Amino acid sequence: MDLDLAKLDKEIVNNDVYDQLAERWYEAQDDPIALLRNQHKLEMPWILEQIRRHIGYRSEVLDMGCGAGFLANDLALAGHSVTGIDLSTSSLKIAESRDKTHTVRYQQGDVYQVPFPRESFDVVAAMDLLEHVSDPQKVIDEATRVLRPGGLFFFNTFSKNPLAWLVVIKGMEWFVKNTPKDYHVYSLFIDPNQIRSWLEEAGLQEMQIRGIRPIFAQKALFRLIKTGVVPKEFRFTFSKSTLISYTGYAKKLREQ
Repeated sequence: MDLDLAKLDKEIVNNDVYDQLAERWYEAQDDPIALLRNQHKLEMPWILEQIRRHIGYRSEVLDMGCGAGFLANDLALAGHSVTGIDLSTSSLKIAESRDKTHTVRYQQGDVYQVPFPRESFDVVAAMDLLEHVSDPQKVIDEATRVLRPGGLFFFNTFSKNPLAWLVVIKGMEWFVKNTPKDYHVYSLFIDPNQIRSWLEEAGLQEMQIRGIRPIFAQKALFRLIKTGVVPKEFRFTFSKSTLISYTGYAKKLREQ
C-alpha cells in the first residue's frame, strides 16, 4: 500500500462535525461517535483508579475539549468537582442536559487559553483532543499551567504510523456509516515519543502510557464490518502496543 505522507500532511481536520451531532452524541450507533463512547467505557474505570490512588476520592477536575461530557459527567457521578470547556456550544448544551448530578460547570472556552488561573485544578484531562488541534504542545502547556503541583494530566490520541492510518482513518471510512470527510487526519496523529518529549518540557513526569485497540476477535466487529453500525457491545482493550492509539497520564512535578 502506497501511503503518501506528504499529501496527508496537507489535510485539515473537520471539527465542525461535532456541532451537528446533538443527541446523536449519546444515541447514534451509525456514526463513529459510537466508537468514542465505547472506548470511554474502557478508559473511565482506569482514570478513576489513578485519581483515587494519587489524589483521592474528591478532586477538582478540568475536562479540556469536553465535547458532550462523557468524561466530565461520569467523574461528577463519582463525586468529583468538574469543570468542562469546549468551543462547541451545541455540544455543551448536550453535556449539561446529560449531567445527572447537575453539578458540572460547563462553559465555552479555548484550550489554547484556558480561562482559569494557575494551579486551579488537581486533574486536567485532554481526551480525544490532541489529534484535533494544530498545536497540541500548547494544549499540554496550558494543562500544566492550571494544574496544582502533584496534579495529574490525562490524555489519549492516535499514533503516527501507517497501521494507525489504516485502522483509524481508512477503517472508519470503509466500515462505519456516516463517517465525515476528514473526521481524523494523519498529520495530527502523534508519536508516543513526541508526547513524552512535550510532557517533559512542560514539567510533567510521565506515569504511564498504554495502548488501546479494538478487540479484533469479537462478533461485534464482524457485525460492524457487515452493517456499518457500531454494536453497543463493541469493545476495546488495553494493549502493550501503542501502534494504533494510546492513553496515558503524567504528574506535575512538585518542585515547579
